[in-house]
Amino acid sequence: MIPAANLVAFLVAATILIVIPGPGVLFVIGRALASGRRAALLSVLGHSVGVLVILLLTVIGLGAVLAASAVALTVVKFVGALYLIYLGIQSIRERKSLREAWESRTEPPQDRRMLKQAFLVGISNPKAIIFFAAVLPQFVDPASGAVPLQLLILGLVFLLIALVSDSAWGLAAGLARDWFARSPKRLEAVGGAGGVMIIGLGASVAVSGTSH
Repeated sequence: MIPAANLVAFLVAATILIVIPGPGVLFVIGRALASGRRAALLSVLGHSVGVLVILLLTVIGLGAVLAASAVALTVVKFVGALYLIYLGIQSIRERKSLREAWESRTEPPQDRRMLKQAFLVGISNPKAIIFFAAVLPQFVDPASGAVPLQLLILGLVFLLIALVSDSAWGLAAGLARDWFARSPKRLEAVGGAGGVMIIGLGASVAVSGTSH
């Protein structure tokens, strides 16, 4: 069992890290502005599953290997950054389809693709790798039980907080999109803005790779 003091300290650290907008949050906001609340929530789900894979790898020891390898972290960082930039460009290119979808009052049939894209963004999140492999173990007490189990519990708590926080950000951005969408032309502009945001996010990850 994780000591109460460790769990409280972890909750504080995780909440502070999660609620401050970073790559995970900004990606969801960009999706909400580009395609609406449904796309945002699907992105939250896909991103969370990707981060869950990182957590599981950490629990079995692979996360520590990545954290110790500057080359591996650099590769993951730039692959994730390039993929974000690609998604942003796609959002800009497809912004007119947002106007058409709104006018027909139907959602684009892209759920599976959105989940896949968000999953790839989540699993290539360098901050999640560093956090789970280097920060998470600091809240574990070897004398209190199996270390892998403690890592898993703390990681799942982190994911739960992130799921709630990211969903709230996505829904808020989706509401803003709906307000702009009262004018089809503004919706098209917002779709392009969402793409620009995702591109900017990819560039920031390439430079720093240190945000959630």
